[in-house]
Amino acid sequence: MLPLAYFQFNTHDRYEGSTRYQMDTLFRVFVLKELHGWAHETALVDYLGDRPKLCERLGFETIPDQSTLWRSWNERFTTDLQETVETATRTILIKAQNAGVEIPREPTRKLRYHGEESSESELDDQTTLEQAEKITDHINRIVFPAFSLNRGESCEIHENAFWDLQTYLGLRERLAANEGARSFVYESSRDRTPLGHAHREHMRDLSISEIREMYRQAVNRLLSEVAETEQFFRAGIVAIDITEADPFTGDRTGYEDEIIGTKEKADEYAYQWATVQLVGNAVPIVLDARPVRKGESRLEIVEDLLASAEKMVHVDNVLMDREFDSQHVLEMLSQRGLSYVVPKRMQTSEKAQAKRLLKRGTDRYETDRKLHLGQNEWHETTLIYRRKEDSEHDDHRQYSVFMTNCGSGHLTEYGYRWEIESGYRSIKRFMAATTSKDLGLRFFYFAFACLLYSIWRAVDLLVQVELTGEYEHSPIVTADNTLTLLKKETGIG
Repeated sequence: MLPLAYFQFNTHDRYEGSTRYQMDTLFRVFVLKELHGWAHETALVDYLGDRPKLCERLGFETIPDQSTLWRSWNERFTTDLQETVETATRTILIKAQNAGVEIPREPTRKLRYHGEESSESELDDQTTLEQAEKITDHINRIVFPAFSLNRGESCEIHENAFWDLQTYLGLRERLAANEGARSFVYESSRDRTPLGHAHREHMRDLSISEIREMYRQAVNRLLSEVAETEQFFRAGIVAIDITEADPFTGDRTGYEDEIIGTKEKADEYAYQWATVQLVGNAVPIVLDARPVRKGESRLEIVEDLLASAEKMVHVDNVLMDREFDSQHVLEMLSQRGLSYVVPKRMQTSEKAQAKRLLKRGTDRYETDRKLHLGQNEWHETTLIYRRKEDSEHDDHRQYSVFMTNCGSGHLTEYGYRWEIESGYRSIKRFMAATTSKDLGLRFFYFAFACLLYSIWRAVDLLVQVELTGEYEHSPIVTADNTLTLLKKETGIG
């Protein structure tokens, strides 16, 4: 039976006084009608008449007649509630179909949004922007209620004003909260908006675990929307990577475990963040993020992020950068039944092999390798040497070496990692500026920027599917357009 614990029907009940059939019962009945695709109530009445046990479960003492059902749908159900029935039905059909469950009819993949007129139009900038506005408004109302500041009752400033301000900060690169809050007073249509110091204090009150949990809830809601499109189900490849903030130039005394070294320069320090993101043919949504602290192993980080990702999407293949060149990480992935592709750091033996390949003029070479796990345990992998085209080097550095447990055919998938780097550039652009050393505040800024990026890419997918029926990775909706639309009024209220 369809659970309706979070539905509130009283605002939709157009009948006065007591009614014979309750709204939750009628909601389930009309979902049943939509599931079968019946155009008229008569078929529904006949179906219920043959199934007394179903009627009992639905709460019917007597089966309503055709005219009662017609009046309930056309007079008692608002347009919003009718669309909710259709959306719930489509979601049930799609998820059942993807799970291999027999369904009564094929689900419609075309999404509908509040206030949308059904019309055909040419794909131009105005059409794209209008569709983006409808979809962004729809996404607003679904995603941002996952965030909460746990404030007391009767606060003068609406909580969504804080998310509005944070989105506004993302619109202008390197904009700090104080300056942004002063400008936002004039940009916002709200009567009251938070001051910069108040905004930061509320964000600092959030723990890392609270931020991650809210982020995952928001992304799950976002995934539920894009999951209604066929294009999303080309997912299955995730990339795990670490990015760093700009080098930290202040005094890091007392913060050495959080402001750690950078990847490239041993004499620089920075905050670091790890993410797991959909890549490949799927829309590049950041599924989860976390800070990286001194002393944490790459195994801990990968296990943590994979645990989140596998709760949200089906994962087949994991792509990682060479900093995850660890036999223990690779063994863990194999034990989970996952494929992987990871570049290997070239040690003495790999350099020697690359030199031999260069002499022979070999562009590609595969060999099996056992990696020592300790205590006479080994991980079996395949090393693939691949010669780079137009390399600037004339020695062994012409070659890259990859480790994989899925054969050379998957090596081309590693090229999908470019999305991570381009995504990080956008994410960092969406971040508010701060000089605070507070890890929670820094991480919140990064996580919220990841959410803005993911919303942008999801909105772009939904606009493309709505207008063209296809999805290409090159966005047709700009990030600025999406953030501007989000800023108008984030969430509900």
